[in-house]
Amino acid sequence: MTIYVDVLIVLNIYVNYFLLLITSKLSGAYLKPLRCVAASVYGSLFSLLILAPTLPVFINTAIKLAAAITVVMAAFGIRDKKRLLRCTAAFYGTNFLLAGGIYGIYIWLEPDFMHFSNSYFYIDFSLLLLIGATAAFYLAACIIRRLWDSSPAGEYAVFIRIGEKLLKIDGLADTGNCLVDYFTGKPVIICSKEDIGVLPDSVGRRIIPITTVSGGGLIEIFRPDEVMISAEGEKKRRSADVMIGLGDARGKAIFNPKIIN
Repeated sequence: MTIYVDVLIVLNIYVNYFLLLITSKLSGAYLKPLRCVAASVYGSLFSLLILAPTLPVFINTAIKLAAAITVVMAAFGIRDKKRLLRCTAAFYGTNFLLAGGIYGIYIWLEPDFMHFSNSYFYIDFSLLLLIGATAAFYLAACIIRRLWDSSPAGEYAVFIRIGEKLLKIDGLADTGNCLVDYFTGKPVIICSKEDIGVLPDSVGRRIIPITTVSGGGLIEIFRPDEVMISAEGEKKRRSADVMIGLGDARGKAIFNPKIIN
């Protein structure tokens, strides 16, 4: 089977792009479009290994793992180690499922238009078939994320520590709060200024844009020392790696339930 390098690279850029979108959806991590494209292009270079002789399993696995880690680092950054680990696991898992499914088809049907080597595949593909397959895969990830994010109705308590001060605010789980800090990728819990009170001078603050059903605007955010969330009737408090935004929260701490799932 003849392999065209340009088709191979374009195919893998496209697939990597959607795998990173799925990783963002499953992990809940913010993904900038330009970084997604750059990481997809970088990751596509590893697909050239399909042209190399068959590699030993341990070498092939090491390369795949290194590729997954570096692609995720390029897409999501390296500041937050926990988020990096979570995104790497999601990206490697989606790659494993995709490659496993394609390899299963390859073994079962042995199609002439598909070549598989060193865990990379080449498909003399129909563009419509490729778009349909990736769209279905992404839709499945969106459904899984929505089911995962669904939280039972109930009351929550949000504990926010700022230096020596510990605040307890009634929490409101709202999937409509999709606000994230564009610099760190961390989700933002919206609280009223009156509930937070005066912030110490040592607390760094910045402004980010916000979009609501009534229009757009700006919101001030800061990073607390610690945030814990507990549900009604639960003794356990769940840690949340978030930013705090000062807005019109009407006495509540409004958070997306995915931060505690």
